[in-house]
Amino acid sequence: MERTTLSQSEWRVMEVLWDRPATLMELVRALGQSAGWAKSTVTTMVRRMDEKGLLAYDQVGRAKVFRAAVPREDVVAAETESLLDRAYHGSVGLLVNALAERESLSKADIEDLYAVLRKAEEDVL
Repeated sequence: MERTTLSQSEWRVMEVLWDRPATLMELVRALGQSAGWAKSTVTTMVRRMDEKGLLAYDQVGRAKVFRAAVPREDVVAAETESLLDRAYHGSVGLLVNALAERESLSKADIEDLYAVLRKAEEDVL
C-alpha cells in the first residue's frame, strides 16, 4: 500500500470529513470557523485533494457530498512511520526515550505503554 501523508491543511479538511460527509458549503462553514479559511481556499483544497484521490463524493441533486477516500487509520499509520523514519531513524526506542527524557509521559502513559508492549510480546510469541 502506498503511504498517504497529508499537509497540515489537508489534515484540517480530513478531520471534518472523517467525522461525517459534507457538502462544499458545509466544509466552507466548518473550515471558516476552525481555520479562518475563505470559500476560495476551501474550494481549492477540495479540488486538489480530489485530484490526489484523498476525497470521494456522491452527487446528491446539484450538490456534491464529499467524504474521505482514505481511512484515518491508514493516514495515522503512514504519518507515524514517516515521523519515526525522519526523526528517529525508524527506532521506536529512541522516540520513547525522547518522550521520557522530556518528562512528557504521565504514569497513565507509562502503564499504557507497558500494556501495549505486553500485547506485542504475546503476538510475537
